[in-house]
Amino acid sequence: MTRPTSPEEGGPRHVAIIMDGNGRWATMRGRPRLFGHHAGARRVREIVESCPDYGVKYLTIFAFSTENWKRTQVEVAGLMSLFRRYIMKEMQAFVKENVRVRFIGDRPRLDAKLRGLMDEAEKMTEHCTGTNLTIALNYGGRDEVARATQRLAQDVADGKLKPEDVCEETLPRYLDTCVLPDPDLVIRTSGEARISNFLLWQSAYSEYEFVDTLWPDFAPEEFGRLCAAYGKRDRRFGAVKV
Repeated sequence: MTRPTSPEEGGPRHVAIIMDGNGRWATMRGRPRLFGHHAGARRVREIVESCPDYGVKYLTIFAFSTENWKRTQVEVAGLMSLFRRYIMKEMQAFVKENVRVRFIGDRPRLDAKLRGLMDEAEKMTEHCTGTNLTIALNYGGRDEVARATQRLAQDVADGKLKPEDVCEETLPRYLDTCVLPDPDLVIRTSGEARISNFLLWQSAYSEYEFVDTLWPDFAPEEFGRLCAAYGKRDRRFGAVKV
């Protein structure tokens, strides 16, 4: 196992992951795409459990995007069923392992049962003080910024906020991630090198790692290597070291 890192040693405090490659992983094995999604869900548990080993306090995973509704009806229905079963199955484990669970994204389009389970998981784990797991479900970065802007504009219209007081520090208070730090490291699996509308505002100064590994094969050891490699990067945030 890669030697554990911590924020004090330069490791990432918040890691966000675009979990890509489930469908291809299944196709390579002659199985339906949903077989890969189930394998990917099992991988999530292993990565969450490994977070304390690598000093990762916050983990945000991209489970379903606002664009994923364009997939076949069969795949979308299968994914929604998987999400419901996953939350029901893992809820007690999250509590036992002291994992705080949050969901981000536009919830109204999701079915009532799934929304209820999401609310229940958040309520049951709100006292947990270990790893903070955030699941992006029906999430899109542009959609998030648009919804945040609507809420901000309503506060301006209601006189709660002056237009001249709106600045770069204002909008984050209206984002789905308002209680989370920005991600230090964003990882995308499967060999694709794009961000796919994920955490657009929050990742302005994040470090990126694009790896060829398909998500169901993304082991904690590789996760640890990427966290360790992050600690060697020179992050200047636009400034120049003197």
